[in-house]
Amino acid sequence: MPKTTGARYFAEMIKGYGITHAFFVPTILMDALAEMDELGVQKILTHGEKAAAYMADGYARAANRPGLCMGQQIGASNLAAGLRDAYMAGAPVIAITGGPGTPGRYRHSYQEVEDFAQFDSMTKLNMQLDDVSRLPDLMRQLFRAVTTGAPKPVHLRLRGSHGQGIECEADLPLPVIENEYRAVPAYRPEPEIERVKAALAALAKAQRPIIVAGGGVTSSGAQAELVRFAEKMQIPVATSLNAKGAILDTHPLAVGVPGVYSRECANRTISEADLVMFIGSHAGAQVTANWKIPAPGTTVIQIDIDAQELGRNYPNAASVLGDAKATLKHMIALASGPAAGAQAWVKRTQQIVADWRASVAANYNSDATPIRPERICKEITDALPADGVVVSDTGHAGMWTGQLTDMRYATQRYIRCAGSLGWGLPGAMGVKCAMPDRPVILFSGDGGFYYHIAELETAARHGINLVMVVNNNSSLNQEIPLVGNAYKGKRGDKYKPDEMWRFQRTADIAKIAEAMGCAAFRVETPAQLKELLPKAMAMNRPVVLDVISDDTALAPTAWTPEGKSGAH
Repeated sequence: MPKTTGARYFAEMIKGYGITHAFFVPTILMDALAEMDELGVQKILTHGEKAAAYMADGYARAANRPGLCMGQQIGASNLAAGLRDAYMAGAPVIAITGGPGTPGRYRHSYQEVEDFAQFDSMTKLNMQLDDVSRLPDLMRQLFRAVTTGAPKPVHLRLRGSHGQGIECEADLPLPVIENEYRAVPAYRPEPEIERVKAALAALAKAQRPIIVAGGGVTSSGAQAELVRFAEKMQIPVATSLNAKGAILDTHPLAVGVPGVYSRECANRTISEADLVMFIGSHAGAQVTANWKIPAPGTTVIQIDIDAQELGRNYPNAASVLGDAKATLKHMIALASGPAAGAQAWVKRTQQIVADWRASVAANYNSDATPIRPERICKEITDALPADGVVVSDTGHAGMWTGQLTDMRYATQRYIRCAGSLGWGLPGAMGVKCAMPDRPVILFSGDGGFYYHIAELETAARHGINLVMVVNNNSSLNQEIPLVGNAYKGKRGDKYKPDEMWRFQRTADIAKIAEAMGCAAFRVETPAQLKELLPKAMAMNRPVVLDVISDDTALAPTAWTPEGKSGAH
């Protein structure tokens, strides 16, 4: 076997599997990072391990291939915390950390804490590498695990606080790149045809069926098949936030995003359906408004690549194990066409959607100042090019964009935070790294933006040229109802409820962004926003639009048949 170093071997494996960026906080694998220069892998030095994980996550979701984040031993806990969002969203992220050196283990070595187990709940595979001879097979196993089945993060801990245990010279075989594991999905499991027929038979009995498409449709690349099947069967389609854009928001069969961060019309439509077909969706709390939509007892069909998810949250009338794209192709081929009552049901759902659009039109088109968040979403929708990407933080950002931005072209993308406030800025930077030639617009509240505002310097330093729209209401105003409930109407000098949700109004995010090397504009009217968005996308540099918005504007909570969503 040829002599090489573990550092060179690691770099060649990363390059061979198609990873173009490494997001990291030093000191970790410094020799390997130096080798990456020669191989053309871009190093992105971040201001925190959590941000590095979020960037790798955004990169992985946008590219549908593994993203790479790395941190030294003392930063492992921060990196693990950053993997939480990737785990919830089903993103193929590879995390590399340093770990205790064998001679000092259990002897109070500097910065040593036994933290390996914390990765168990954030990954689908958590491994330790103690000898450089295991580097080849464990690296290949990382890529196998992260790209097969339902994608989720994986972790490898190296010996030595900054992974120096692999940076020595060793007898290692030439790198073997298993090309099928370069992207998601590595394989497309075919469904059992009898189960496909059982699902179609259940559909044939339904008078008011609806499809709920999840992130599995997006990661499978099954958007076109989803639309073809829905059109052939004339079945309305709702999309989870992870699948927003899988069917155009302007399509006559589209009813929008259901669940907690939802369009009312989507929840109303699902509540009236007599059959719900989940495709690539966990049918978890967010997409079902805490399992209120569909109501218990509704007939459910589920298609998923992970057998453990079939029937987890609703008893299934039919369960189909398979890749979304492969399964939908069979369903298209075997389906006979729409049921007799399909036209009436589609007409009913279209009326529900039209009523919802009419109900939000006033705020959507409002010229009020401070600016309504609905109007911000309108301007983003209107300005977004055919190849544009919208990235959203969570909380109100996810609620506003999930409800009120429209994907009007099949080539547009919507990528959202899965639940960790502050993901938006570094996540969007990762998206832009994966898609350098496509316009990327981030929508974040100021509360989320503050989490990793230091990464504006990273964006400027590396020329990560996205447009960041900050819905700046100087607050965490989503908490207003919770604060009101906590204080129960108490008044007087000793009560200070505003301290639980307000920030100082004099803080100037645009000036902060300019000081860190970005272009920035303070936006106070809808007309300014309309003018600046196209200009910002054409500037070819990171741009912050600090949009001064209405702090009394609360995103609508989820509609449910009982009138309560169970969450804000």
